[in-house]
Amino acid sequence: MDVLAKVRNVPDFPKPGIQFKDITTLIADGEAFRAVIDILAERYRNGRITRVVGVESRGFIFGAALADRLGVGFVPIRKLGKLPAETLRRSYALEYGEATVEVHKDSLDSGDRVVIIDDLLATGGTLRAACELVEELGATIEEVWVLIELAFLPGREKLTKWKVHAQAIVEGE
Repeated sequence: MDVLAKVRNVPDFPKPGIQFKDITTLIADGEAFRAVIDILAERYRNGRITRVVGVESRGFIFGAALADRLGVGFVPIRKLGKLPAETLRRSYALEYGEATVEVHKDSLDSGDRVVIIDDLLATGGTLRAACELVEELGATIEEVWVLIELAFLPGREKLTKWKVHAQAIVEGE
């Protein structure tokens, strides 16, 4: 399936010069959404994954569906202040400022083998923070999966410690 054909490009969002990859067109198409989840389920059906970790917010869409297909639990990594129980947090640099993500301290065990799911790999800060949180909880990262990688940005360089798979790659914009 040509993932990029199902994703809408929105120019100058959220600011001038950015070409936003809008996945709502893909997930609104039941056949296309099912095809992506089928691809994910086939990739991780080997039985090694014990939890699926989804990164807020679009990683929740694909991650929760995958967890259901695999019959394993889903763990959300959320923006600061969104989780009610005791958390671990990790901050990372943005173009202008800083952001923080959190995970519940009791969401993963040392024997867990996880796949981390997100929709987009751009600069890599969010996914690096997510990987560090998962490892701090003692779980093993089998792979980081993204729907789209913007290869013209340095995101993969921040994730060299982990195996990364992109379903679709955008070379330049």
